[in-house]
Amino acid sequence: MYQDEYERWLNADLQDVDLGTELQSIKGDDDAIKDRFAVALKFGTAGLRGTLGAGTNRMNIWVVRQATQGVADWVKTQGGTQTVAISYDSRLKGWNFARDAAGVLAANGINVRIYDELMPVPALSFATRYYHCNAGIMVTASHNPKEYNGYKAYGPDGCQMTDDAAAVVYDSIQKTDVLTGAKYMSFAEGVEKGLIKFVGNDCKKGLYDAIESRQIRPGAAKGSGLKLVYSPLNGTGLVPVTHVLRDIGITDITIVPEQEYPNGYFTTCPYPNPEIFQALEKGLALAKETGADLMLATDPDADRVGIAMKCPDGSYELVSGNEMGVLLLDYICAGRIEKGTMPKNPVAVKSIVSTPLANAVAKHYGVELRETLTGFKWIGDQIAQLEAADEVERFIFGFEESYGYLAGSYVRDKDAVIGSMLICEMAAYYRSIGSSIKQRLEEIYKEYGRYLNKVDSFSFPGLSGMDKMAGIMENLRKNPLSEIAGIKVAKVLDYEKPEETGLPKANVLIYTLENGATVVVRPSGTEPKIKIYYTTLGKDLSEAEAEKEKLAEAMKPIVA
Repeated sequence: MYQDEYERWLNADLQDVDLGTELQSIKGDDDAIKDRFAVALKFGTAGLRGTLGAGTNRMNIWVVRQATQGVADWVKTQGGTQTVAISYDSRLKGWNFARDAAGVLAANGINVRIYDELMPVPALSFATRYYHCNAGIMVTASHNPKEYNGYKAYGPDGCQMTDDAAAVVYDSIQKTDVLTGAKYMSFAEGVEKGLIKFVGNDCKKGLYDAIESRQIRPGAAKGSGLKLVYSPLNGTGLVPVTHVLRDIGITDITIVPEQEYPNGYFTTCPYPNPEIFQALEKGLALAKETGADLMLATDPDADRVGIAMKCPDGSYELVSGNEMGVLLLDYICAGRIEKGTMPKNPVAVKSIVSTPLANAVAKHYGVELRETLTGFKWIGDQIAQLEAADEVERFIFGFEESYGYLAGSYVRDKDAVIGSMLICEMAAYYRSIGSSIKQRLEEIYKEYGRYLNKVDSFSFPGLSGMDKMAGIMENLRKNPLSEIAGIKVAKVLDYEKPEETGLPKANVLIYTLENGATVVVRPSGTEPKIKIYYTTLGKDLSEAEAEKEKLAEAMKPIVA
């Protein structure tokens, strides 16, 4: 069957010379053909993500057109403006995929608002809301290696598509032949017919205004003398991040030259992910050279930001997503109370795998902290609930441990642009009062205890990877752990059981141990990985680290 599909592609006009060359090169190689054609990339709430190349199990214009036909079929049942917003990042083929998606939508009589330059996830979410669109499409593979591209689909609220909508789209994709099923007109024809329009400057300005209005201490950054090194990691952050930072008064910005401009080959970092040290290496070297107070890096679609802070001895220390989430929560609460801008009954939101230290900080400031499943759309859902009750101003901050932050309801996804602004404002403010981010973090640990949060990832590549992961999770449910590393399990929360958690179903297990430590086991939604999140609490860092190592050693054979 997959051989027949291969032959069909081989003999089709694929309109992309790379695809034809690749298909010729795998002639007679059964494994290579099977890998590309035995299955199709599955469309889910995170859309599509896969390796670039030929075949149904790869990202290419034909798979993108098929997926977009599914989105178009769904939009046509929705009424409303019959409009879809599109953005794309610096990934290889990004503009081709965005343009082809626009062509499919236009051929279906759907209006398109597409950015005339690459722009990040928050800009797509904002445009979707600004133009009252039915849906949004972001062409990106987020922080995956250069071989990947992807397609994130958004609902009318600017939040990633709901399970129900994604299921309808997937159902429609199943009925659409990948090579012949999607309606299509050229981008030029779509523009000529008035169906495809570019996003206007009013929308771009609206995003910047919305972000800048979320300053906590307006003017704190001006004249602070904060020295910054910034890397967009060859992605979309350069224009929006530097625009906002300069507007709030951060002018001493040194850009990492090799990572400044868009480059889908990501030649200086094999994995353009600000969570990973290699991605920050160039920036750190430049920070040391220039004596910067702070080094910042955003991922290619600029929805996540990682930082390194300068320590008193002149060295630089990476700040984890959990630590930055807590620092920002603390800064926002203290600043808004001081300025008299704290709303009544404030709400902050974090994911269930993020640090419990945030709970302690929220409690200290009298803030209600809500917990959601992993995935920023669930934080977006909490904002939507507040909006529906006409209480959206209660939302002050949301974060995930994987470097995703949002303050304000102008978009419904994580936003590295506002994250960068608030981090720099916070650093500038602490600098102006003779303190620093590092000093404030130590004060927080002193006040609430030395929490340590670490994540271990286990990869399961290949076609059998998903089956292995499913087997591990099934085994953990069939044979529940009563102890980990000799410490008794006090409580197990299985998120497959909504009646126990009060949240939608998810493939997550959380073990709370008798000594207060937690171990979370969760398969990734976007990659063939099982992640284990550890939270330990010690009287100092070395005690918390020793505790984590002990638990990790005990968990290794279970997921090996």
